[in-house]
Amino acid sequence: MNTKEYSQPKSLLLSGVHKSFGDVDVLRGIDLDIEEGERVALMGPSGSGKSTLLNCICGIEGVDRGQVMVGGRDLTGLRPRDLEKVRRERVGYVFQSFHLLPTLSAFENVEFSAQLSGLGKAERTSRVEDLMERVGMSHRLDHFPDTLSGGERQRVAIARALIHQPKLVLADEPTGSLDTGTGAQVLELLKNLSNDFKVSILLVTHDRLSTRICDRVITMQDGLLVS
Repeated sequence: MNTKEYSQPKSLLLSGVHKSFGDVDVLRGIDLDIEEGERVALMGPSGSGKSTLLNCICGIEGVDRGQVMVGGRDLTGLRPRDLEKVRRERVGYVFQSFHLLPTLSAFENVEFSAQLSGLGKAERTSRVEDLMERVGMSHRLDHFPDTLSGGERQRVAIARALIHQPKLVLADEPTGSLDTGTGAQVLELLKNLSNDFKVSILLVTHDRLSTRICDRVITMQDGLLVS
């Protein structure tokens, strides 16, 4: 098992990544690197391999060949508990459907993620309060997800994604459930927080307008990066 750490690691480094399911080659040799604080948009039609690529980046799916490194940590050959540790410490997630726990308040949703990362109570509270203020939700801490608008829920989800100070945030269609105006606000928030915290973002989107916050755009087709 390779646990080597690198002194100045990239947020993400993929080298020759292959992944198949049965006889279907889903990823056919992916090379990609993302620098600290860089925002990269990933576009491509349904079935091109984007979801599988995200699953391989966060260790949900193992790769058949190649290397996946997140924040300098090589995921190849890690035991499940070590993969889970990498996900909790180095990767944040923002989803189209928010994925907030309905029985927890906005504050508790963000705090729960911090608790899973092993932060103590005092530090959790401080970080949650700071992040919720940054995302404009300090006045809604005690509200439950079903009382929040779509934009508000996504702001809570963004705070949750950043609470453990990850190296990389995977944002999978983060504006897909939002109207145009609210989506633009969420994108601007992601850009500003990426700048503030020097966190990299891999933004999966079908919306060309969403790519305006990104430093570059790459396209995936038939399991390959084609641009």
